[in-house]
Amino acid sequence: MSIPKEPRQLMINIMYLVLTALLALNVSAEVMNAFFTLDKGNKNSIAVVDEQLDATVGGLNELLKDESKAKYRPIQPAIAEVRGITQEFNRYVDDLRNTLIDAAGNNDGEVNAGDFKEGYDGQLTYIKGKKNKDVTTRLMVDGQDLPKPLGEELKEKIIDTRERLIAAYRGLIENEENAKAFGLNATQVEGFVQSVAQEMPFDIESDEEWQAVSDKDSWRQYKFYHMPVAAVLPLLSQMQSDLKVSEANMVNNMAQLAGGKVVEFDAFFPVIAADKSYVVGGESIKAKVSVGTYSTSLDPENVRITAGGRTLSMNEDGTADLTIPASGSGQKTIPLTVSVTNPLTGEVTEGDGEFTYEVGSRSVAVSADKMNVFYIGVDNPISISASGVSSNDVRVSASGPITLSGSGPSRIVRASGPGDAKINVSANGSNLGSFDFRVKRIPNPEARLGTSNGGTMGNGEFKAQGGVLAILEGFDFEARCNIAGFELVYVPQRDDPIPSNNGGPAYNAASRRLVDRAKPGDIYYFNNVRAKCPGDKVTRKINTMVFKIK
Repeated sequence: MSIPKEPRQLMINIMYLVLTALLALNVSAEVMNAFFTLDKGNKNSIAVVDEQLDATVGGLNELLKDESKAKYRPIQPAIAEVRGITQEFNRYVDDLRNTLIDAAGNNDGEVNAGDFKEGYDGQLTYIKGKKNKDVTTRLMVDGQDLPKPLGEELKEKIIDTRERLIAAYRGLIENEENAKAFGLNATQVEGFVQSVAQEMPFDIESDEEWQAVSDKDSWRQYKFYHMPVAAVLPLLSQMQSDLKVSEANMVNNMAQLAGGKVVEFDAFFPVIAADKSYVVGGESIKAKVSVGTYSTSLDPENVRITAGGRTLSMNEDGTADLTIPASGSGQKTIPLTVSVTNPLTGEVTEGDGEFTYEVGSRSVAVSADKMNVFYIGVDNPISISASGVSSNDVRVSASGPITLSGSGPSRIVRASGPGDAKINVSANGSNLGSFDFRVKRIPNPEARLGTSNGGTMGNGEFKAQGGVLAILEGFDFEARCNIAGFELVYVPQRDDPIPSNNGGPAYNAASRRLVDRAKPGDIYYFNNVRAKCPGDKVTRKINTMVFKIK
């Protein structure tokens, strides 16, 4: 490009370059902050899973103190091995993070205050070298002055850690005595191992996967080449998070070998899942009754459920089928009881509950929640009640200048133009009713200066106002109108009127000068006040205001 000879044009070009650079820096800062947010979120997820994992292991250890459960104790060293492998990898990744932070900071061989800078809160939480791309490329990809690139070392560490975890699980259940204690044959053992391997999110992309979306020569280039330190940190913490989830899955699987996931069987209650809770006389309710508890699974042989004094036959999935014929009318209640035998301790726990349903006749009603009209430009909530049919079978449609959204008994109507509209309700192919509504524009707002729409106003109060407001008084919907413009006419005592056209609600410079001249006895006219409300395509004229200064 040619360089301008005129100093003025040269200065303008330089200013454009500086502005472009500042904008680029701003976007970069926002992206960097997003990386740190991702990294923090990964760490929080790891902490939550770790806390749950500690509770599971603690519960299992407490259970295995019982001598009758001694055959399951080989699970404990296997879990310890899995957790040790995980901790070893996490320490490696933490050291790798520190290496990158220090190399991009003061590079003194350790992570210290010199690698960070103060944030607005005075804490040393901001990494100095967060944008450094040379460090990650040099250490992770090229391996400059290192036995091998750190990215290649990380890849090998991931593969090795995954293989060691699977081997630890395989070693537990392939042991002949252990397999017998767990009730597993050779086919089941191999199936369990394959299932654990497939369910592990801790893995590395195959060559085919990363080569399909990248032109890089290696996995480490695909992951870390020319990446800023701030972007690499959440990548590393995500690997730790995937490993923590894999660890939790494997530990829970091992705990289940002892007869189910380790929990306290202390709160059981019957749960009924019915196809409807409202029926018309002559119809029936079909339901499944099961056990509500903090446990994840129960053997159907250990569960007994009764409904209305009648023992229900248990299905293999732990539920029981219940048919309730509808008769009479009004509200009905069926008492439910459940007793559960803990397969590990033999302890029997009981609970009770009830299922309430109503028998009635068919009817339907649709009502607007605010008033019997729909307004353009706002959400119009409606309530739909259909008696005698399941809410899952109700179908609602609209005609006229309106559209419907939402589901269930509560819907939202949006109107696009004035006129007549209709809400139609049907169920199972039958029309239950149609309901007529009117569609209107939002009522005119009232122009005000402060809290007044005209009259006398003190000199100081008048000058303190910043412009004209549009107030919707007594309107039940969430809507706001805005002043589009007005004409201000200043009539000083014993002098000619002075007009000023004002666009928008706030005083422009000319109007502000007229307002600042106010003195007792002067009159101000706010004429041709125009407002625009939600749904308006053009502005609307609203009330005029006249103020006399006192």
